[in-house]
Amino acid sequence: MSVLENHLIWLKQVREDILEPDRPIVDPHHHLWPGEFKYLLEDLWRDTQDGHNILKTVFIECSQEYLTTGEASLMPVGETKFVRDIALEATKQSNKAQICGIVGHANLLLGANVKVILEAHIAEGGSLFKGIRHAGGWDHHDEIGNSHHNPPEKLYLLESFSDGLDAIEKTNLSFEAWQYHHQLKEVAAIAQAHPNLKIVLNHFGGPIGIGPYENKSDEIFGLWKEDLKKLASFENVYAKLGGLAMPINGFNFHKQDKPATSDEIIEKHRKFYDFSIEVFGPERCMFESNFPVDRQSVSYHVIWNAFKKMAANFSEEDKDYLFRKTAENFYSL
Repeated sequence: MSVLENHLIWLKQVREDILEPDRPIVDPHHHLWPGEFKYLLEDLWRDTQDGHNILKTVFIECSQEYLTTGEASLMPVGETKFVRDIALEATKQSNKAQICGIVGHANLLLGANVKVILEAHIAEGGSLFKGIRHAGGWDHHDEIGNSHHNPPEKLYLLESFSDGLDAIEKTNLSFEAWQYHHQLKEVAAIAQAHPNLKIVLNHFGGPIGIGPYENKSDEIFGLWKEDLKKLASFENVYAKLGGLAMPINGFNFHKQDKPATSDEIIEKHRKFYDFSIEVFGPERCMFESNFPVDRQSVSYHVIWNAFKKMAANFSEEDKDYLFRKTAENFYSL
């Protein structure tokens, strides 16, 4: 039996009754990949049909199926083609969740020259193509790996990167910011310098809880709150609420005999959700699954149950923003 098969069996140990099964949901952050730990359309549908009313999704780049020939700068366009074809296949079964948005990668250090790559993404993805993620996660500790784009230190503050962001804005695309908690000031600098660029912060800004950051959660949370409040003051910045069940966050659900329950997620994570919604407001917040990455710790139906429990005391209008409307507005779905 493969590692993946064993893990899926482990996930099945926790099963919960579905809360508010009719609530319409847009999942604005998931990945797709072939290979040993595959997560393709059938796997996405297995999750999105597991009790919650997931209507639409947005794919976020994860360095899959790049082109293997031609100019290196254009190779990420292969991922857009890969997902576009899956999205078209999904339309044959319209009663299931539809992939309505694609966020790809382009090397923004190319500055104004990145326009060619953006145009190539749009040519392949059409109206499905919504934005660019160029991850900037960098840490000076050897125990902490840098983001998958292998960014240099202070990537988001480089002049050429800023020129690349200008190109995104001119092309009417959005930018996904993904880095670590101690780099939130860099995202704020981007937001201040590009007030008309639509920016969404991934995964609460990446609070690290392993290696040298282990057992420093209270200190990190205090600093994170200060930086997040500053970032939220820029009205062009939105926040994705999710992605805290990754091993790097240090909650260690993946090491348990059983996966996390919704109540365990709430116990460990709620303060991040509550504060984010407080400073951004529901109209700039969207719940996200970050699947299959967060599947390392929790199953899909359980994480959405946790979101529904955390939003239980909000008005119906605010719930609609958190679960659907903010994502639809941000990505023009």
